[in-house]
Order: sequence, then C-alpha cells, then structure tokens
Amino acid sequence: MNKLLLIFAFFYVTSCHAQEYPLKTDYTEIPNYSYLKDTNNELDSFIGVWQGNYNNNTITLYITEEIHKLFDENQHKYYKDILSIKYIVKNSAGSIIQNTQNMTIQPNQLRHTIYSQWAEGSGDTMLFYYGGTNCGVGWGSIKAKKIRSSQISWEYRPNDIILDDSKCPPGTDINIYLPETKDLIFTKQ
Repeated sequence: MNKLLLIFAFFYVTSCHAQEYPLKTDYTEIPNYSYLKDTNNELDSFIGVWQGNYNNNTITLYITEEIHKLFDENQHKYYKDILSIKYIVKNSAGSIIQNTQNMTIQPNQLRHTIYSQWAEGSGDTMLFYYGGTNCGVGWGSIKAKKIRSSQISWEYRPNDIILDDSKCPPGTDINIYLPETKDLIFTKQ
C-alpha cells in the first residue's frame, strides 16, 4: 500500500511540474490548466505605489502581483502570475473623481480591472489590458515602460465603443478618468 501511495505521489508531483511554463509562453500553445509562472521575476520591478500628474489631476497607481490567477479565455483555461493595477484619480482640489483601490473584483469580472498581459524585450516594458468602467467605456491597452527603478512611462490607448440606451442606462457616468496620453511619467512613492 505504501509503495502504491509513493508511486501516486511521484506521478502527481511530476505531472503538476510538467504543467508549469515561463511567463512569456503563449497560452494558446499549452494544455488547459497549465501555469504561466514568473520564473524570471519580470513583474517585480513594477510592483509598488506610483504617482503622476495629468491635466491638473493626480493619479496614484497601486500595482500588485497576483500569483496563480485563473483565466478562462473561451477554450483556453490557464493560471498565470500577473500584475494588477488599481488606482485613485484626484482633481486639483484633492477631491476623488475615481477610485478603484478598495474595489472587490469578482472572478471573471473585466470592468474596472487592469491586468498585465505580457512583458516585452528584457522585461522593462509591460503591456496591460484595461476592462474599462461603466458600460465598458475606456476599455483598451496600457503600456508601462520602466525608465529607471523609480520611474515608469505610461501610454494608455482606449478603444472606441458605441453606446445607446440598450447598452448603457441614461445618466451613467461614462467619463474616462485615466490619463489618455503617451509618455506620462509616474514616480515610485
């Protein structure tokens, strides 16, 4: 009985290990429920609190790492180490205009999420997907490039969306508060 248990444990451990791949692996090329792991620590240098100013607003980014997050992309299901960005946007008077810092994000929720997709080059540039806010407004891509250990450059490109009353109730806030610009500098706090 003990031999059978040891054999089972051996196969369990080796099969789990065989399902682990480097973070830059294409998720469409791996078996379902595989794990894209940050084996090269590409995410570490982006983690922290970052602050920038744009159009008289102060934007504070809270970048954290989520380990082994499950993604369900139609026929592809996989786990991945990612960066998640939550943020606060304040106007020049210091009033909060938008705040996602303490939001609880539900599994498979895209609205209000900013998740890393992949690193480019030697890991100094990180691409993110932004799920947008109310009614999906502002969804698009964000590129963060590490300039030095204390600064990143930001580029946010929202995609277009056509809204009508059937997709978004009248009176819903459909403003985009994240800075829609290129080369905005955020400094680590």
